[in-house]
Amino acid sequence: MKVDFQMGGVDSSQQESNFMNKKKFTKMVEDCVRTKSMTYMDTVVYLCEQNNLEIEDVKKYIAISIKEKIEFEAMKLNFLQKSESLPNTK
Repeated sequence: MKVDFQMGGVDSSQQESNFMNKKKFTKMVEDCVRTKSMTYMDTVVYLCEQNNLEIEDVKKYIAISIKEKIEFEAMKLNFLQKSESLPNTK
């Protein structure tokens, strides 16, 4: 663990990796969507703001199931083109 002597605390990148992981972030997203009736996109932004995480850095914490739900919401809102069928995963 790195110690930041100027700030007197723990290096933020080390603190972030100790604090957050994919499983924990996924649970936080699902709980927030359920309790606050927010969309998945809004929930990810909200959790980033609440936990001082950069939106660009949080993609490593987003599970495939959450990504699929965000993609569905984006298609529903016409942010993405709607696809007729699922891509072949062979």
